[in-house]
Amino acid sequence: MRASRLVSLLLLLQNRGRMSAAKLAAELGVTARTVYRDVEALAAAGVPIYAETGPDGGYQLMDGYRTRLTGLTAGEAGSLFLTGLPQPAAELGLGAQVAAAELKLMAALPTPYRDASVRIRQRFHLDAPGWYREADPVPQLLAAAEALWQDQVVEISYRRWSPTPGVVTRRLHPLGLVLKAGVWYLVAGPRVRTYRVGNIEELRTLDEHFTRPDGFDLAGFWRANVESYEEGEAGETAVVRLSPAGIEALPDILGPRATRLVKRTLESPDDEGWRRARVPLESVPHAAAGLLRLGADAQVLAPPELVAHMGNTIQAMARLYPRACG
Repeated sequence: MRASRLVSLLLLLQNRGRMSAAKLAAELGVTARTVYRDVEALAAAGVPIYAETGPDGGYQLMDGYRTRLTGLTAGEAGSLFLTGLPQPAAELGLGAQVAAAELKLMAALPTPYRDASVRIRQRFHLDAPGWYREADPVPQLLAAAEALWQDQVVEISYRRWSPTPGVVTRRLHPLGLVLKAGVWYLVAGPRVRTYRVGNIEELRTLDEHFTRPDGFDLAGFWRANVESYEEGEAGETAVVRLSPAGIEALPDILGPRATRLVKRTLESPDDEGWRRARVPLESVPHAAAGLLRLGADAQVLAPPELVAHMGNTIQAMARLYPRACG
């Protein structure tokens, strides 16, 4: 562990130039006292490292010195595909490997390329989650990732919303993990389906391995799955009664694609001019949050668990405003 940290400290100074003990400690996740000891160890090993005092002081390497200790470990190499996604990497337990891999890549690059990569990082940033959404709690993500990597069969307790709400048990062959708009999904066989990792209440890795299907393409499967879902050919739906104003507000609430799906399912107006339609249902809380924004211009008719959730939420809100509702 210390050897890896010494290499990381050395590469930080090589890539970034002068750094204070406090900044090095923050990057390495250790105390400043540990940095002092590590610097002494590097100097004793012959590394030309020295300190500058003063407000802008810190540690730096002798001009022209470059280390060749840039070989990637297996874990670091495997984490390279996550270098632009620090939060998902941390959720998968790969945060440290990603940071170390980036340092080694930077150290190995010629100076012009290294400068270009720094410019790109300064100008572009990828933030996966959607607006006003916190990441799903995913306590079973690490266990799912480990089973996926080892091609091991898992048994899960999964909370589903339809056709009958409740917790079901499934034996699965993990084939892939996908991060979509800040939400993790597990793609698993034998009958290839998609499971929201946040809805997995328990996951047990079995002492049994499986053989991945020949030619299975995770990206291709996911692309087809998304297209099918967005076209209304797969996934669960809620039956909602909408006023003319509610229909007009749909693009702002659901977005253009979901709105097109809803409008294709609109029925003829009733005596009050309201129309029934089917709305994509990712989960009861997620659907309720969107439909509540339509206020009195939407009435949920099914499924029963969504109707109950909406009613309970509205009653709780009414209790907060007794005078307005009296």
